[in-house]
Amino acid sequence: MRILLLSMLVLGASFAASDEGQKAIRKGPARPASPSSGGELYRAYCAACHGLGGKGDGPASSALKSAPTDLTQLAKRNSGRFPQLQVFGAIDGDVQVPAHGSKDMPVWGVVFRRMGDNSVSGATLRIRNLTRYIESLQK
Repeated sequence: MRILLLSMLVLGASFAASDEGQKAIRKGPARPASPSSGGELYRAYCAACHGLGGKGDGPASSALKSAPTDLTQLAKRNSGRFPQLQVFGAIDGDVQVPAHGSKDMPVWGVVFRRMGDNSVSGATLRIRNLTRYIESLQK
């Protein structure tokens, strides 16, 4: 768990130091992100790797073993339909995503369940709104 937290801090610091991170910072602090705003959640938790536009070109992407997915192409690669359940599962940790680590490594669903309200419903709200925001990025 300490390694995960340290990794998140390093990724966050590299994001904050980048041009993209500086633009996001000028828009306001990424944390705490409103559970009802998919855009805020995306900037706080996803943009460091996936980039602000979702193309997989975030400032931390070069430090990962596998290149982050281009989130703007999910529907295109799924016969034109946005794979909502797969995206929800990837964020929650139900679907294994190699770049997110093994099932033993906590992913965002676990983190969201431990936040403020410490509830499954609060985590579900965050994941659902984040999934909807990613759907809005489709080309």
